Amino acid sequence: MEVIGIIPARYESTRFPGKPLADILGKSMIQRVYNQCKKCNHLTRIIVATDDDRILNHVIEFGGEAMMTSKSHNSGTDRCNEIVEQLNTNFDIIVNIQGDEPYINPKQIEEVIALFQNSTTQIGTLAKKIENHSIILDSNNPKVILDKNTFALNFCRKITDISAETIYYKHIGIYAFTRSVLNKICKLPQSNNEKKEKLEQLRWIDNGYKIKAGITSYESISVDTPEDIIKIKQIMR
Repeated sequence: MEVIGIIPARYESTRFPGKPLADILGKSMIQRVYNQCKKCNHLTRIIVATDDDRILNHVIEFGGEAMMTSKSHNSGTDRCNEIVEQLNTNFDIIVNIQGDEPYINPKQIEEVIALFQNSTTQIGTLAKKIENHSIILDSNNPKVILDKNTFALNFCRKITDISAETIYYKHIGIYAFTRSVLNKICKLPQSNNEKKEKLEQLRWIDNGYKIKAGITSYESISVDTPEDIIKIKQIMR
């Protein structure tokens, strides 16, 4: 099975411009993400998908592979699709890896790829059981509601009607797609649920696509603001 890992990395960010180039203990964030991806033996190829020459040149300088994409994309998924359309190789699985998780665990990449051992899987992602209930009310941590077979029923930013008997899951924002499904979902218009929650995966569910979630035990640490860099440095030290 041919699997490509694509790391979307745009320069402009409302809360943190130039985020992919931010220094974390001597290496840029995008280099740390790339290096973690290289530890996953299941990826045939790794490409940074960017819209900025500074990021492109930086990735090439540290020995990585990068390609330019349009500045007009609304999501990393669209950026991944443009990369795949430019390539000659027909990859079986495309993994969209977040460019703002500098210490992503390579095993998480393996876990999402493993979901495609079932040939009916269209889209894969990960979920982690929430141990700290304060996360349930934190809108910065999207949640996923699963059925008994761990298919996603819904995604939301906050759960207000909390039940002590219910297991809640944090959504880990890594996605994997078959080639044909990626191409089709990138042609879909935004759905009302997507606009409301600002979560693109709701568009896929609203259009009948099934998202299989793997349950992971690994936590993810993402960077949204410059203050998050300081926190990550403290953790890694």
